[in-house]
Amino acid sequence: MVAAGTGTILVTTGGGSISPMPFLGNLNIAAAGLRNWVLNLHNALESKGVHVAHVGITALIGAGHPEAEPDVIAKAYTALYDQRQDAELHYVAYDA
Repeated sequence: MVAAGTGTILVTTGGGSISPMPFLGNLNIAAAGLRNWVLNLHNALESKGVHVAHVGITALIGAGHPEAEPDVIAKAYTALYDQRQDAELHYVAYDA
């Protein structure tokens, strides 16, 4: 991608990497580390034409919430891919 001067990498974790949830504390540590790496990769590759972004999903995918259906979430990924600007998307479709 660097040699070609273009490309996109989208990395997904749970939303706890952005907004920690105590009951997922052990998983959130690893996800937050991955998120940090992706954001640094975004900064390092942006000037080389490679778009890297992190997507944190706070949703029970496919569990009935209309915004948590896979086809709806996919549209958010498509928009992130098309605009090639933001380093991060926190997708929230969860009723607390």
